[in-house]
Parts: sequence; structure tokens; C-alpha cells
Amino acid sequence: MRAVIQRVLSASVVVDGTVVGAIEEPGLLALVGVTHTDGPAEVAWMARKIWELRILREERSASDVGAPILAVSQFTLYADARKGRRPTWNAAAPGAVSEPLFEAVCGELERLGATVARGVFGADMRVELVNDGPVTLVLDTP
Repeated sequence: MRAVIQRVLSASVVVDGTVVGAIEEPGLLALVGVTHTDGPAEVAWMARKIWELRILREERSASDVGAPILAVSQFTLYADARKGRRPTWNAAAPGAVSEPLFEAVCGELERLGATVARGVFGADMRVELVNDGPVTLVLDTP
């Protein structure tokens, strides 16, 4: 599992002109990609890492301050563009595999205490954010 985590002042996801998920205060935007070998262990690891990562102001985590998280599924995180000009998506798990795992990450974050807003899995989304810092990290499960 791979995630790009951004510290944001605010963020939202729009689908067909409608805001479907938003955070209006400082928190995290988590773009989450799933690969073929991911399962419950990767879900638990990623959710805990996102929740406890100390990248907010004054080296605090979302868990320290109750910061909200906007989670967006992002299969393109597993693109391979090393050869040619057209990326391949072979490492990205298909929707039938990745959607339940993405939802499991969101559910585990909520179980840990997070307020989680979501994009719409598989939709054509417009993600808007005000990056804070900017602070952007890439996380890969072990």
C-alpha cells in the first residue's frame, strides 16, 4: 500500500460539480493506492502511520490534535513510467480488490479516533487543497 500525505489548511473533493468530501480546518489529505499483495496487515499499518505521523505544526500528529483527514483513492500511485512515455498500471490492484481495502483504511482511521472525509472510489474527482508548508510525504507499507 502506498499513500501520499499532505499537510493541508483545507481540502475538498468535487464530483460532478458537488462537494462529496471536505475538511475545512488544518489536517491531512491522504491519497491512497492499493497493490495486489495488500491485505489487513497493510491496512492496519497504513492507518496507524497516517494517524500518528508527526507532521502537523509543532511536530504534532493528527491523533495529538484531532485533525481531520480527507482520504482519496488513487490507483495512479502505482504507475510505472520508467519505460516509454505511457505509464503502466500493472502494480495497481483492480477495483474489486482495492475498494474494500481503501474503505478499510478509512474505517480503521475512524476506529482510531479520526474524523475522515472521503472522495468517491473510481469517480472522476477534482481535488482542491491548500497545502500547508508545503509538507508532502510518500508512505509505503513494509
